[in-house]
Amino acid sequence: MSSLRFVAVDLGGTQIRAARYTADGVQEARVAMATGASDGVEFVMRRIKSAIRQVWPMDEKVSAIGIGAPGPIDFSQGILRFAPNLPGWENVPLRDELLDAFDIPVFLGNDADVAGLGEHRFGAGQGVSNMIYMTISTGVGGGMIFDNRLFTGGQGLGGEIGHMAVDPHGPRCNCGNIGCLEVMASGTAIARRARERLDAGDPSMLREMVEGDLSKITAKEVNEAGAAGDELALELFEEAGAYLGSAIVSLMYMLNPSLFVLGGGVTHAGNLLFAPIRRIVKDRAPAIYQERTKIVKAELGRDVGLWGALALCLMELHL
Repeated sequence: MSSLRFVAVDLGGTQIRAARYTADGVQEARVAMATGASDGVEFVMRRIKSAIRQVWPMDEKVSAIGIGAPGPIDFSQGILRFAPNLPGWENVPLRDELLDAFDIPVFLGNDADVAGLGEHRFGAGQGVSNMIYMTISTGVGGGMIFDNRLFTGGQGLGGEIGHMAVDPHGPRCNCGNIGCLEVMASGTAIARRARERLDAGDPSMLREMVEGDLSKITAKEVNEAGAAGDELALELFEEAGAYLGSAIVSLMYMLNPSLFVLGGGVTHAGNLLFAPIRRIVKDRAPAIYQERTKIVKAELGRDVGLWGALALCLMELHL
């Protein structure tokens, strides 16, 4: 099986990355280029094809192409329904476009779902049949793997962990929901809450860190302030961790996975985030769930999308 070759593509709003892998995960070639999203669908499509060609082997066959893309995916039809960071991308038949261009199997998945597959096959979830991956970054996404298969729901739109409602009195999310996990616990939400608290007059070193320009506050600054012991920053991570912990407890009851794998930029905060998550789980989940469910940090870092696109190929080809 190690003689098989696959091309993995990670399509993002600002960057397209592609890599060639063997089936056992050896990366043989890699390329990255700007997406050029503002130039339209056809331009980006050409960029994707160019990235694939640049990692295509000279004298070896490619067994399949896997691609992770941002936004809701019709998994069975290979259609990207829409992508918030890719203007004009509505109901784009991305799978068939690449199938026509390269004439080999093409598998398309939502980027968070694909990342979950990557962690399952090559990262923190190795050897676990049932797990839930959560990415906490600009937004909150996730991927659910049950019986070693990705769960996508009846119409391919399931598993949107970030849009579970966790606060009925919270703000409205861009998705249309009220108080969903993304709008309450993402990096964007942490930064928004920091600005709100500072506007209300709360003391914090954050104000000095951004020289009074609160628009410059991101979760990264809140993390740095928290690491320095800033009380407001610690409270903000406590708040976000409580929402995430609450969501995890609900998922334990509903789906009973063996493992939760947490990734994304906000998890770089380490125990600032993980400690309140674990406290909520310890307080609210029955012992039988806690004893049989682990919560760990993701392992694959920024390349999780590429690993995931490879894992998607392997899953679909039953390898």
